[in-house]
Amino acid sequence: MSLNMYQASIPVFIRMLGNLSTILDKALAHAEAKKIDPAIFINARLTPDMFPLSRQVQIATDMVKGCAARLAGIEVPSYEDNETTFADLQARIAKTVTFLQSVSDGQINGSEERTVTLKLRDKEVNFIGQPYLLDFVLPNFYFHITATYAILRHNGVEIGKMDYLGSY
Repeated sequence: MSLNMYQASIPVFIRMLGNLSTILDKALAHAEAKKIDPAIFINARLTPDMFPLSRQVQIATDMVKGCAARLAGIEVPSYEDNETTFADLQARIAKTVTFLQSVSDGQINGSEERTVTLKLRDKEVNFIGQPYLLDFVLPNFYFHITATYAILRHNGVEIGKMDYLGSY
């Protein structure tokens, strides 16, 4: 059996967003247990020239909702990027999962050759569906989830590799 575009995208996105949600739950519990203002984690960065945790989550969710919509040939949902709490970030993740669940395999499969055009900074970049998913979206998605994990781990949240990977 061959792997199709839907299998390589939507279930992967939903699983990793679930793992991200669990990591954020653990971060909030850690903040409460240690009497740390949760905003410290929300605004934390690994280095001054990196985005804070809140933006990492925003970009991860933007990456997958945009991918699903573009591959399905439907409008990309627009979010405000105004999350300032763990509850806000969890709501964003939940909203993204709900959107992803609304996209069917019939809408995604067959998009391997679909042209995808993105405006990146000040230029337009054209992709073909399969390389867009495999070479652009997935690496970016994992990068921003990993950055979120690293920010929290660096700040003492007791999470490990299995939190990142999730249960099997």
